[in-house]
Amino acid sequence: MRPQKTAVLVAQRIVADIQRRGNTVGDRLPPERAMLEEYQIGRGTLRESLRFLELQGVIALKPGPGGGPVVQQPDGSGLATALTLLLQFENAPFRTIAESRTGLEPMMAQLAAMRMSDAQIAELKYSVDHMGEHLGDEAEFLEMNKRFHDIIAHGSGNVMFGYLVESLLGMLDGSAIGIDYPEHRRGAVHAAHANIYEAIAARDPEASAAAMHDHIAAYAHYAERKFPELLDMPISWTSH
Repeated sequence: MRPQKTAVLVAQRIVADIQRRGNTVGDRLPPERAMLEEYQIGRGTLRESLRFLELQGVIALKPGPGGGPVVQQPDGSGLATALTLLLQFENAPFRTIAESRTGLEPMMAQLAAMRMSDAQIAELKYSVDHMGEHLGDEAEFLEMNKRFHDIIAHGSGNVMFGYLVESLLGMLDGSAIGIDYPEHRRGAVHAAHANIYEAIAARDPEASAAAMHDHIAAYAHYAERKFPELLDMPISWTSH
C-alpha cells in the first residue's frame, strides 16, 4: 500500500479535532494561522487538506473577511460519486445496482418494521397517500417513490443502509437512463408501496421483507422485459 499523502492525514486530524471539540454544523474552524501551528505543516498542504474536506462535504470554505472553513453535515453524494466511479471503471452495467437493491431492501424493510418510530411510519404513510393522489404527475410520483425508499432505509436504524440506498437510488434513477413509468405502472408501484406500508405499520418483519422483495422483483422484471438494453448500459458518472 502506498503511504497516504500528508494532506489526507492532516484532513483526518482535522475531522478528529472537530469531533473532539464537539463542533456542530455552522461552527467555524480555527483560523489558518492557528491550524498551521497546530498541525506543523505548510500553507499549501493545509489548503489541500481543506479542499479535500470540502469535496467530502465536511466543511464549506466561506470567502471574504470573517470567512474560512465552516463545519457542514456530509450527505450521501460523496458515497454515490465514489461508487459510481468504481463501477464505471469496472464497466459494470446498471443491472448491478438493480440486483443490489433486490438483496438489500427486503432486509431493510424487515428491520424497519421493528425499529421505525411512529413519526417515521406517519411519514411513510404520507408518501404512499401523496403518491396515490398524484399518479398522473410523473415528477411527483418519482419524488414520492424515492422518498418512500429513503424513509425505510433510514428507518431501518442502520445508518449504513440509509446512505447506501440513497446512493443506489441516485445512481439508478430510471427516468434519467430512459426507463419510464406509464400511469398503469405507477399504479402498480403505489399498490406495492401500500402493501409494504401496511406490513411495516403492523410491525410484521417477515411480511415487510416479503412485500419489499416482491416489489423490487416486480420492478426488476418490468425493467428487464421493457428496457433490457438500458440495464446492460455501463454505469457512467455522467448518466445520472
